[in-house]
Amino acid sequence: MNKITISLLLIGALALSACNNPNKYGKGAGAAGLNGAGAGGIGVGGLGDPNDPNSPAYFAQTIGDKVHFVVDQSTLTPEARGILTSQANWLGQHPGYTAIIEGHADEQGTREYNLALGARRATAVQEFLIANGVAGNRLRTVSYGKERPLAVCSDEQCYSQNRRAVTVISAGAGV
Repeated sequence: MNKITISLLLIGALALSACNNPNKYGKGAGAAGLNGAGAGGIGVGGLGDPNDPNSPAYFAQTIGDKVHFVVDQSTLTPEARGILTSQANWLGQHPGYTAIIEGHADEQGTREYNLALGARRATAVQEFLIANGVAGNRLRTVSYGKERPLAVCSDEQCYSQNRRAVTVISAGAGV
């Protein structure tokens, strides 16, 4: 290939990469919603003071908007149950908010397997929140499988960050 063709390819690649909107899903590319937790959510900027117990920023940073799972599991750990109990209490005190629960998986396994696993994880969180008093019509689930990792590398440190469910809250009457 000559230098002009290579230059045009590089310029085209750079132009396409510039089309990426890093804040489309909150804080940073591929980051997820609240405080980099869940895609499609509301970024912390403009969500109020993280010290205000009524703000979505407080929910994300103090209550916790994500729970983690063991490899190939959708069973809630004791730590996850503690975070979800706090989420259910906060949502119970703030009926003007709805939530989308995102299920995620690590990069191991097929796309189809991880989408199903992410769905089971999101459903486990949804069922826990409902069992703890949150109205089902305020909750919706979505699975991203391995498509939206928080960490990208091929070791357990990254895998463990990506095995998660994220509760992305937003103001509204119904999901």
